[in-house]
Amino acid sequence: MTDLPIYPLTDEHKMLRDAARDFARKEIAPIAAEFDESGEFPNATVKKMGELGFMGIEVPEQYGGAGMDTLAYVLALEEICKVDASHGVIMSVNNSLYCHGILKFGTEEQKKKFITPIASGKAIGAYSLTEPQSGSDAGTMRSRAVRDGDSYVLNGRKSWVTSGPVADYLVVFMMTDPAKKQKGVTAFLVEGNTPGLIRGKKEPKLGIRASATSELIFEDCRIPAENRLGEEGEGFKIAMNVLDAGRIGIATQALGIAEAAYEAARQYAGQREAFGQPIGAFQGTGFKLADMKTRIEASRLLIYNAALAKEKSKKTGGRYSLEASMAKLFASETSMFVAHQAVQIHGGIGYSKELPIERYFRDAKITEIYEGTSEIQRLVISRSELGLR
Repeated sequence: MTDLPIYPLTDEHKMLRDAARDFARKEIAPIAAEFDESGEFPNATVKKMGELGFMGIEVPEQYGGAGMDTLAYVLALEEICKVDASHGVIMSVNNSLYCHGILKFGTEEQKKKFITPIASGKAIGAYSLTEPQSGSDAGTMRSRAVRDGDSYVLNGRKSWVTSGPVADYLVVFMMTDPAKKQKGVTAFLVEGNTPGLIRGKKEPKLGIRASATSELIFEDCRIPAENRLGEEGEGFKIAMNVLDAGRIGIATQALGIAEAAYEAARQYAGQREAFGQPIGAFQGTGFKLADMKTRIEASRLLIYNAALAKEKSKKTGGRYSLEASMAKLFASETSMFVAHQAVQIHGGIGYSKELPIERYFRDAKITEIYEGTSEIQRLVISRSELGLR
C-alpha cells in the first residue's frame, strides 16, 4: 500500500500503522493457522493488542484510549486483518460496536466504568443486538427488559454475539415496550459476571473461527437502572448509530482480507510457470489481477471517505450512514471476489490448507453478512438516494 496524496497521513498515523503491521507479522502471523484450526480464542495476543492501544484507538486518553481519529483506527485495523481476520473482528467490535456507542450516548460515570478497562486492554467488550428470530428487523425482538424499582430485569436469548463467550462487559439491546416495536427497544450495559447471564452455545463457524461467537441467555438477569444506555426507547437509534461505525470496521476487515489474498496471488502468478512463462503473463490470469487491484484501491477510497465523514460527524452531529454503507457493501463484495480469484489463480494448492488462501476465502464471506448484509446496505443506499426513511 502506498500513501494516497488525497489522504495525506500524519507521522502519528504512519507510526500507528507501522506498529500494527509489525505486531501482526511478528505475533499474529505465526499462530493464525493454529487458532483457525482449533477455534480457540487467542487470549494472549488479544491482550497484547490491548496493551499496545489497539482496542481503543478513538477513545480519549482520559478513558484509557489512544485519543486518535477514525483514519488511524482504519489504518491499524487494516494491518491486523491483513494477517488474521479473527483478531481483526475482535479489535473492530471493541473499538466501534462497544466503545463508540458508550462514548456517544453514555454518562460520564458509564464511560469511566465501562470504557476504561476495554480501551486499556484489561477487558473484552461485546455488542448484542441479534436474536434467533430477529436480525435486521429489530421490531421483532423477543427479549424483554422490565423496570423493577431501581433495577431492570432482563430475559431472553441473543445470538451471534462476537466475543460473547469471553466478554467482560456487553452492550445489550432489549425490548421495553413491545407495542412500539423499533421505538420500544432500549440499550443496556451488562457486566459479564452478572447472575442470570448465561453463555450459550458457541457457534461452529465457516470462517473467523478464532473469534469466539455464541448465544447469550438472560434468565431474570437483574442490573441497576443506572446501567441503561440512553433513555428508554432510544435503543434502536443507538444501535443504528453504532452500526454506522461498525460498518466502517467491517469494510476495513474486508479490505485487509482482500489485500492478503491479492498479494499472495500476485506473488504466485509471478513465480508459477506454464508453457515457458509465468502464469501472470497470460491474460486469463493477468486480467484477474488487474480487476482485483482496482477493486481493492476503490474500496480503500470508499473506506477512507467514510472515515473522514465520521470525523466530520463528530463536529456537526450528522450521520454518515450512506458513506459507511457504500464502503461496507463494496469492500465486502470485493473481498469475496478477490479471495475467490486468489483460490482460482493458485489452482489446487489454493484449495489446500497448506496455504492461507482457503482461510482468506472462508473469512471473506462473513463480511457480506454481519453488521448488515449486502442487501441491507443496498437498501440503506437506495433509500438515502431516493430521500426515503
